[in-house]
Amino acid sequence: MNETTVKKRMLSGIKPSGDLTLGSYLGAIRNWKEREDAFDCYYFMADLHSITVRQNPADLRRRSLEQLAQYIACGLDPEKNVLFFQSHVHQHAELGWVMNCYAMFGELSRMTQFKDKSAKNAENINGGLFTYPALMAADILLYQADLVPVGEDQKQHVELTRDIAKRFNGVYGDVFKIPEPYIPKVGARIMSLANPEAKMSKSEDEDAGRVCLMDRPEDIMRLFKRAVTDCDSVVRYDPVEKKGISNLMNIYSAATGRSFEQIEAEFAGRGYGDFKKAVGESVVELLRPIREEATKLLADKAYLQKVCEEGAQKAAYVAEKTLRKVYKKLGFVAR
Repeated sequence: MNETTVKKRMLSGIKPSGDLTLGSYLGAIRNWKEREDAFDCYYFMADLHSITVRQNPADLRRRSLEQLAQYIACGLDPEKNVLFFQSHVHQHAELGWVMNCYAMFGELSRMTQFKDKSAKNAENINGGLFTYPALMAADILLYQADLVPVGEDQKQHVELTRDIAKRFNGVYGDVFKIPEPYIPKVGARIMSLANPEAKMSKSEDEDAGRVCLMDRPEDIMRLFKRAVTDCDSVVRYDPVEKKGISNLMNIYSAATGRSFEQIEAEFAGRGYGDFKKAVGESVVELLRPIREEATKLLADKAYLQKVCEEGAQKAAYVAEKTLRKVYKKLGFVAR
C-alpha cells in the first residue's frame, strides 16, 4: 500500500451482555483480525447498549473486561486496532441524543430487533430499547466510518444510519460520511447447536446450543455430541432440508478450512456420531489458544487498564472532531 493512501475506516462493537460465543468469533472477531493491516479499525465493547435490558452490575463489569481480554486473545493487536469501552467515550451518548432528534418515530418502530426484544422483555420496554438504533448510528457516524462489518440481521441498522446521515447532511451540508455495511461471505451466521433455525446468541442464557470462547474442552464436546441433526445419516450440505448438519458443516469448514465438498467426501459412509465428534474436536483446538491467552490477560489487570485507557483516548480524539462539527452546525455555543 502506498504510504500516501488513506486507509478506509472500519468500526464495530459487541455488547458485553453475555459471554462471547463461537458465533461471535467465526462471524465477526476472526474477520476483524484479518483486516487490521488493510483498514483503520475501531472496535468497542458496546456497554451503553447492553443496559436496554437489566444487567447485574458485577456481571456486566466482569464480562466487559473479559470481552476486552478475549478481543486481544483472538488476535486483535491494540497497536493496530483501537480497542475501547463505549462508555469511556462520552461523545457516543452526546451524539446519540442528536441522532434521536433526526431519527423518525416510524423508522424506529419498524426496526426488527425492537419488535423481537419487546416480545422477550415485555416487562421492560424502555425508551432505550426503542431508540438504541439512534445510538448505534452515533457510534458509526462519530468515527466517519467507511465500513461497518455486520451480519445480515444487523444490516437494517446500517441502512437506518445511512438514512439519518443523509437527512442530517441534507440540512447542514457534508457533515457525515455515508457508511456501507460489510458482510463477510463465510461464517457470517453460526446457528445454535440446539436449534439450527436460530442464531447462536451470547445473550440467551437458555440457549443450550451455545459454545462460548472460554468453555472447557469437555463441555464443548458434550455440546457437539448433543447437537441437533436429522433422521438421515448422510453428511451433505443442504441449508433448507438439513439445517443442523449444514450448520455443523459451516462450523467445521470455518475451523479447518475444508470446503463443503471435501467434508462430504471425508465423511462419506460414516455416521453423524463420527462427524459431530470431529467438529467438536476441531472447535476445541480452535478455541484452546484463545481461552489460554485470555486467562493470562485477565490476570494482568494493569495491562488491560492501559489498553482501554489508550484506546479511549484515541477514540475520543476522533469522536470529538466530529461532535464539534455537529454542534457548530446545530448552532450550539462553542465550549
